[in-house]
Amino acid sequence: MSIQWFPGHMTSARKKAAETLAMADVVVEVLDARLPVASSNPMIHELRAFRQRPCLKLLNKADLADPAATQAWLAHFAEQPGVKAVAISCKKPGDVARVPSLAQQLAPHRNDAVKPLRLMIMGIPNVGKSTLLNAMVKKKVAAVGDQPAVTKSQQRIDISSRLVLFDTPGMLWPKIEHPVDGLMLAASHAVGVNAYHEEEVATWLAGFLLDQYPALLAARYGLAPAALDAAGVIDAVAKKRGCLIKGRPGEFDRERAAQILLTDYRTGVLGRISLETPVLRAQRTSVAVPVAVDPETP
Repeated sequence: MSIQWFPGHMTSARKKAAETLAMADVVVEVLDARLPVASSNPMIHELRAFRQRPCLKLLNKADLADPAATQAWLAHFAEQPGVKAVAISCKKPGDVARVPSLAQQLAPHRNDAVKPLRLMIMGIPNVGKSTLLNAMVKKKVAAVGDQPAVTKSQQRIDISSRLVLFDTPGMLWPKIEHPVDGLMLAASHAVGVNAYHEEEVATWLAGFLLDQYPALLAARYGLAPAALDAAGVIDAVAKKRGCLIKGRPGEFDRERAAQILLTDYRTGVLGRISLETPVLRAQRTSVAVPVAVDPETP
């Protein structure tokens, strides 16, 4: 299954973002720590590379991700020029409070009221940009919801005489090159539900969990992973949670069971899970993970 989702407002959002980036000093890209590369819009890299802007990558939802995988990603991003990466949870005020100073390190020349630090908050839908913005401003200035593409317009916020924020709508890209990226994005609720079938995405997730996190499946649902395949996991969840089709005795409601599995993953109830690591990504794409190249590097 190839998942694609590119609502019309994202085209205009990209054009506006390109114009605003000319005024920004640092791109603050919010990523999902559970899938840092799959949740990174390649258009954002293209835009900032064209303007030669450094990037602070925030691996948000780190409290939901596998800590070992997150450390591997931080080491990976540390090798990229003009990039600083940090694992955070935008719901933790202490984590958010670090963002301005981390960004300042990438633009040390912007450090007073004459030259305020101008940050552009970017990322795909539903990775936590609005939660980050509200926490930085310390009041609700951006709509927050558990649905992708809640924010549809751009805004400028002057936090102080020394710090300016530009908030942008979540942007995906017109064509998701690797099908597994679409599955990861759908499993993590970064694309609209009309773009995929929940049962198919949940079946992929079940297969991944069987391979990488069987103990978490066993602990959550009381099943024996070694005796199941991906479809069997969905049936086992349906049985455990009493998901039966009304009027059809003994027939499992696999759609409802799929929703339960996806929700348990998304909320972290299932455990701390990462859907990709640098090694896994290289294996899946059959090439090394692309490394951002600084335009000024010979």
